Amino acid sequence: MTMENSTQVKEFVLCGLSNNDKLIPFLFAFFFMVYLVTLFGNIGLIAIVNVASNLNSPMYYFLSYLSAVDLFYSTSVTPKMLSDLISLKKTISFHGCAMQLLVFATMAGTEVLLLSSMSYDRYVAICHPLRYISIMTKKKCVSLVSLSFFFGFLQSFAQIVCMFSLWYCGPNVIDHFYCDIPPILKLSCSKTLQCDIISMTLIGSYSICTLSAILVSYVLIFSTILRINSSKGRQKAFNTCSSHLMCASVFYVTVIFTYVHSPPSGLQKQDKVISVFYAIGTPMLNPLIYSLRNQEVKRAIIQAFNNTFPQLDCICDLCTQSHPIFIMAMLFPKFLSIFSNLQLS
Repeated sequence: MTMENSTQVKEFVLCGLSNNDKLIPFLFAFFFMVYLVTLFGNIGLIAIVNVASNLNSPMYYFLSYLSAVDLFYSTSVTPKMLSDLISLKKTISFHGCAMQLLVFATMAGTEVLLLSSMSYDRYVAICHPLRYISIMTKKKCVSLVSLSFFFGFLQSFAQIVCMFSLWYCGPNVIDHFYCDIPPILKLSCSKTLQCDIISMTLIGSYSICTLSAILVSYVLIFSTILRINSSKGRQKAFNTCSSHLMCASVFYVTVIFTYVHSPPSGLQKQDKVISVFYAIGTPMLNPLIYSLRNQEVKRAIIQAFNNTFPQLDCICDLCTQSHPIFIMAMLFPKFLSIFSNLQLS
């Protein structure tokens, strides 16, 4: 059959997480709770940053946009995945698939650039504290955020235009729970070399450049911290960047395992599990890390809680210490290890 006489695919079929009917109720309940935590965590963090008077520094300005990115990032994938878990027909239209991947890739590209901007902010704060206000001006912060969104969209748009200008004449089954680059390119009836090169170049250059910027920033940060005489001063300086370092580490480790390495076919199930963490777990963990590790954020949350519910002031400290959401964050990796051992279809 020639390409000219073939019919362009109108919709794709997503394989989803599992075809094991016994797992569906558990998977739906678990990921529904994860999505709720992601929504409340990121929306709450944005609200706290914009309301609390002690969170008006450039660091928290970047953090509020990081939470917004995580919000759209998770929403581009999770609701559709939840719908497919309880649907008999797991389909997505051709243009719907393109739109999902456009939003997802844009947010992913924006996130790595925001993480790089935040590492630069921490470098200036620790290595040049006396010049921090003059260097990290409002104008510079707005420019860094705007450029992050612009280049995040640009790299995503370039990949989408290339991928969805190819011919798809069948099959149309995507071996994933969302539209992603590698499984879609496998379905094309056209030659995909050009798109493969564009995707590898963009993802590779973004990963290398932004990771290098973060690593260089933290080498300079740690060298400055080690020169601080008092242990209390070193601890205080490290605490100001520990949350960002944890968020960046979680994100880059999952990105590298998802896109950079090329595993044999026997590891495809593990790749799907890693994608769960990358696409769904990371947006949930970021606000939790900042709310648990950052003392200023914790104080702002406690103060906001006290102002809103003064009658519950006596149990506020108990709630913040137990932090039930933290339990879900701790159980998420354990769940993935169990999930990876199940027979996924």
